[in-house]
Amino acid sequence: MSYVVAVVGATGMVGRKMLQVLEEKEFPVKEIKLLASARSAGKKMTFRGKEVVVEELKPESFVGVDVALFSAGGETSKKFAPEAAERGAIVVDNSSAWRMTEGVPLVVPEVNPEAIKESKIIANPNCSTTQCVLPLKVVQDLFGLKRVVYSTYQAVSGSGRDGIEELKEGKRFYPYQIKNNCLPHIDVFLDNGYTKEEEKMINETRKILEVPELPITATCVRVPVLNCHGVSINVETESEIDIQKLREALQDFPGVVLYDDPNNNVYPLASESDEKNEVFVGRLRKDPSIKNGLNMWVVSDNLRKGAATNTVQIAEVLAKGGKI
Repeated sequence: MSYVVAVVGATGMVGRKMLQVLEEKEFPVKEIKLLASARSAGKKMTFRGKEVVVEELKPESFVGVDVALFSAGGETSKKFAPEAAERGAIVVDNSSAWRMTEGVPLVVPEVNPEAIKESKIIANPNCSTTQCVLPLKVVQDLFGLKRVVYSTYQAVSGSGRDGIEELKEGKRFYPYQIKNNCLPHIDVFLDNGYTKEEEKMINETRKILEVPELPITATCVRVPVLNCHGVSINVETESEIDIQKLREALQDFPGVVLYDDPNNNVYPLASESDEKNEVFVGRLRKDPSIKNGLNMWVVSDNLRKGAATNTVQIAEVLAKGGKI
């Protein structure tokens, strides 16, 4: 089987990465449709060595489409995802528009592929959440989860081209310069003092791991790194932690690379994770300040596993299960 695939937001950073990942994974594309705003319509892009003209995004764009990969922002997704679904396409959406909507699966294929079921709209999690739930799933299955504390170190590519241009060229985009700074401010501040990014990580983790009451807290920080997010995860577990058993389970878990040999300065780095689809885990150690405490350091390419790769992987699950 091969499929008609639409990429919505094809000219953006994640849209371009989706095309790259579709090629790399040799996803069975019969026809590719590149959709974007009116100002991008008419541009030419290359897919599998052939030139493809970008079309303006309209409801009728989805006629005959089997699967539509969205990465064009929340408002676009709210407006056009139902239009695509109504015309028979299955939507995999990379924005935050549908993630917490009841009945819409929030999926990381290595963690909860069974959540997909028969939904016409499937949500891709926030990039930082995605990389964290893989090792957390391993911990959950082995020892149970009692509490999670996130501290993120997020690259400027998570802000799109504007963030990259500020770091590279000094064009002001953030409230303060990012060069030589770490900004504890990602997305807007909420009435409770948390940012929307922090709230996303908390709520999405609970939904993916199916632990709605799990105590989770997060502090999300933008750092002057071009690409790849780092997250320090502190976990309190239900039962006693066996580090060796955890190491073995992480090594066997799909999509995870254990990169943990501190005696030889081996630990996950942004520079080593760039342009890779896996989630790199290291600095495994017990936290003696609490009973059954654990620390981990997790790094992943936020444009790949955090966005484009995970979206394409969901499409692969759909194809393998005969759902498209």
